[in-house]
Amino acid sequence: MNKIRIGISAGDLNGVGPEVIIKTFSQPHIMRQCIPVIYGSSKVMAYYKNISKEHNFTFVNTKNAQNASNSKVNVVNCVKENLNIDIGKATEESGTFAKMALDGMMADVKAGFLDAVVTAPINKYAMKLAGWDFPGHTEYFAKQFDQEEVLMFMVSDELKVGVLSGHIPVKDVAGKVSKKKIMRKLKIMNESLKVDFGCEKPTIGVLGLNPHAGDEGKIGKEDEEHIKPAVIEAKKSSVLVFGPYGADGFFGTNMFSKVDGVLAMYHDQGLVPFKLVSFGKGVNFTAGLPIVRTSPDHGTAYDIAGKNQADPRSFREAVYAAIDITRRRKEYEKYKREDIKKKPKHDLEVAE
Repeated sequence: MNKIRIGISAGDLNGVGPEVIIKTFSQPHIMRQCIPVIYGSSKVMAYYKNISKEHNFTFVNTKNAQNASNSKVNVVNCVKENLNIDIGKATEESGTFAKMALDGMMADVKAGFLDAVVTAPINKYAMKLAGWDFPGHTEYFAKQFDQEEVLMFMVSDELKVGVLSGHIPVKDVAGKVSKKKIMRKLKIMNESLKVDFGCEKPTIGVLGLNPHAGDEGKIGKEDEEHIKPAVIEAKKSSVLVFGPYGADGFFGTNMFSKVDGVLAMYHDQGLVPFKLVSFGKGVNFTAGLPIVRTSPDHGTAYDIAGKNQADPRSFREAVYAAIDITRRRKEYEKYKREDIKKKPKHDLEVAE
């Protein structure tokens, strides 16, 4: 079995990111499936190794992922100077560290040295102090790959929820709801469910923006004017999509279990039920990128940072998801190539 080469951005050095990374890659079984390359600082990793007391965790320094050891945890030092670790606090230095780790990892992604990436949590305020201009990881990766549209897709075995609008204020949500945008998100979700998650004929439930999905226009016009037309249009494009549904009833009556994916209109509408169902084992996946990117479903958890209390389950699931999705994509591409070879020459000419 070929190992997947995974880039790991170390995240905020004052949060639980380094700890959950160490706990994850202390397990031999996960090391047999991937080649982890951590972007950050060997000094930071050594510091948190002492706190976590994970004696099975060992690493080697490497210049980049191309030169990474196939059998060990690798660390790329993105920050040369000494760092002040101020556990549990958002600082300019912690934001700068996280930013440099991401940029170092992205250089290896663009050089073709990595198959997938997993991002440890960052603190938005610390990133702002460091001059980072993105609301979150999702927007950062979209910009890096010049993708006009990607999908923040929270995934677990029980529930898969994408959001139309990501890290924006609630007061701005309604202005982001449009037929065109919904159609784009549904296209990305439908393709991802097929290629990344192996759903042959995905079914998607769409949530309404307003209470009771607008109640036929009595409680806001967005559901009637934008969401319903998008659902109708998507069906014409052979996407098996249903809705819009009132979000409370949709989750309260367990309707989410009857579809493969759910499109929510805004961040908390999708993430609150997702975390109720899957917290600690869910994964944040960015669909629509040319590379697989996942992350755990939690933040920096400053309140427990440095106390050896962080649960690595979600980070471990993010690594496994990155491995599984990367393999599915490779299998899908292989299948497509083989299918093209089987087609008669005149069929290919017609297709061209």
